[in-house]
Amino acid sequence: MNLDPDGRIVGGVTGFLTFVLLNVSYLVLCLPVVTIGMATSALFEVTMRYSDDEQDRPLRDFYRALLPNALRATLVAAATLLPAVALAFSGVFWFVSASAVGAGAAILSFLGAVYLFASFLYGMALVARYRVSTGTTIANALRLPGAEPLRTMLLVVIPATAVSVAIIFPPFTFILLTIGCSLAAYGAAFLFRGVFARY
Repeated sequence: MNLDPDGRIVGGVTGFLTFVLLNVSYLVLCLPVVTIGMATSALFEVTMRYSDDEQDRPLRDFYRALLPNALRATLVAAATLLPAVALAFSGVFWFVSASAVGAGAAILSFLGAVYLFASFLYGMALVARYRVSTGTTIANALRLPGAEPLRTMLLVVIPATAVSVAIIFPPFTFILLTIGCSLAAYGAAFLFRGVFARY
């Protein structure tokens, strides 16, 4: 009696474990902070390929994508993610001031931080997908959130939802640490494909 004639169970378990290892590798490579850009672009490169049914070997391809994308991804991250973090801190500062002007400044700071975070995500996907100059990549990354507001909202909602659920329901943090980032990147890959197909 053959219980798994097509090997679907083994293939499913292998795919799941591959995404777990991909997630853990991504998180470990993000720990030095300066490597967040290259790790994110490599993760997006692998998940966009995977979403195109070019399944190959995601974990091996992730490590192979790190160095070719390293410089451009780091520069794009510095141009988009650093200002996003600065604006988020500015928003917290203004929010604590408890004045009408402070509340207005906080809202503007938070909106700017969200826009730049979306630009960071687009920038990492552009680095992963296209081989163009860093300046062109940054310019396109800054334009895309405004050009694609609906997809951008969905793109930002993915990590925001994951973090919110982890805060509200702390056991979810384990899922986030084991498979959350790679699964979120896989979902984002479909959004990126839709955006890039239009341009």
